Amino acid sequence: MTAPLTPPPPPHEQSPEDRQQPHHAWQAPQTYGPAAHPAYPAAYEASYGQDGPGMKTELREAAVITVAVALAGALLGVLWWWLAPHVPLIADDTAVYIKDTEGEQAIGVDGTFTLLALGFGALSALAVFLLRRRGGVPLVAALALGGLLGSLLAWRVGVWLGPTQNVVAHAKAVGKGVTFSAPLKLGAKGALLAWSLTALVVHLALTALFGPRDPDPYQQSPYQSTPSGPPV
Repeated sequence: MTAPLTPPPPPHEQSPEDRQQPHHAWQAPQTYGPAAHPAYPAAYEASYGQDGPGMKTELREAAVITVAVALAGALLGVLWWWLAPHVPLIADDTAVYIKDTEGEQAIGVDGTFTLLALGFGALSALAVFLLRRRGGVPLVAALALGGLLGSLLAWRVGVWLGPTQNVVAHAKAVGKGVTFSAPLKLGAKGALLAWSLTALVVHLALTALFGPRDPDPYQQSPYQSTPSGPPV
């Protein structure tokens, strides 16, 4: 058995100290956390206690990602040189001409570089997301900068691996009337941005769909546990 609850005495029978102290036994005292905010044991700790690895660690990881993505541009350059179509040239006694004037080999060179850059951008974004799901501004900046540097490196590697840039000397070397390949050239310089833009879009989509969610700080509000109705 429990002791009966005795109601407080009428106001005219209470002492001055009792009048200043309201009798609400059912209300739990509210505690306060840092900066005078109400303390929510689980929500406050989950939303403010996990600040990530720290700015120094994020900058260090961003630097590593930038270098790794940029170095991957060498592979892109090799694939571009290997897969890009060759523009046929032919020379006579006076000049060097394009053998197939209606051919689309030059457009295919730019298209091959763009498609490869799109694929490398998607793969780099996926790899970075799998390694670090929390994301962050330094990480996104590293993807963009690394993609741009990788595209520039791929462009220079492909040109270096391709036919010589001295067309006249090449024509003299092969002889008059002999078909030879033109130097590898990137006509559409906008293709250098394909890697960075693709990496940003894919990483943003992966973060929005599969990234970690921040807990709702109001799920465990103390007002939800307050009993309804008048006090007993």
